[in-house]
Formats: sequence, structure tokens, C-alpha cells
Amino acid sequence: MLKNSHTTRVRFNECDPLGIVWHGHYIVYFEDGREAFGREHGLTYLDVQRNGFATPIVKTTTEHFLPLKYGEIVRIETTFMNSNSAKMIFCYELFNETNQRVCAGETTQVFIDQNGDLQLYNPPFFADWKSKMKLN
Repeated sequence: MLKNSHTTRVRFNECDPLGIVWHGHYIVYFEDGREAFGREHGLTYLDVQRNGFATPIVKTTTEHFLPLKYGEIVRIETTFMNSNSAKMIFCYELFNETNQRVCAGETTQVFIDQNGDLQLYNPPFFADWKSKMKLN
């Protein structure tokens, strides 16, 4: 499995009046994790786009354990889950400054071409990437 670890600081605009991160912003942290993963492992959104595809999210799950608060540093652990299907599955674990797990989740993305057609087989560039990463 391929992994990435990324940190960010909880911003003021992500919090409710009590200084606690609003639940919808955890999806943004997942996005931060995916982008950091892509930069590290050569699979950015621009790489996908340059090859003529987009990868919309079709499924998201989130489980909350502890709150994050304004100003805290959050560590986002992103793991690519290999699949034979034409999709990308990422798992996330978010940790606070004391290394407590505050959230876990998963996203599933599929490939669509420039006409918006769902791809039933891995696009060649993605198959090549998986081979280069020794995931095949």
C-alpha cells in the first residue's frame, strides 16, 4: 500500500462559534490528504486531467471520534487502497497534536473521460502508474 502523511493547521473559518471544526470540513482535510498523496506519488489532479480524465468522488464515509479545535495541527494519513476496478479508493486517518485519532474515512473516485463517460477499465496512464508503483 502507498501512503502519505501531511500536516495542516485548523483554520478559523473551519470552526463553529465554539472553536470546534464543523463536520463538513473533514472532507476538505481528506482533499488535502489526496493532494499531498498525489504530489508525493506522481498522481495529481493535473496528471489525471492531462491524460484526458476526471475522477469524481462517488462515495464518502466519515467517522468522528474526537473534535479538532481552532489552531491545532492535524496530521492526515492517506492510504491508497489498490483495486482491480477502474477506481481509486483512499482511506484517511486524522490525528491531533497529541496523536489521538480524531477521524477516519474513505473516498471512492471513478474515471470519466472528456465526454463524461464512465470508464469500466483502468485508463492506460493509471495502469502504467500502478505498474510503476508495483501495485499490479
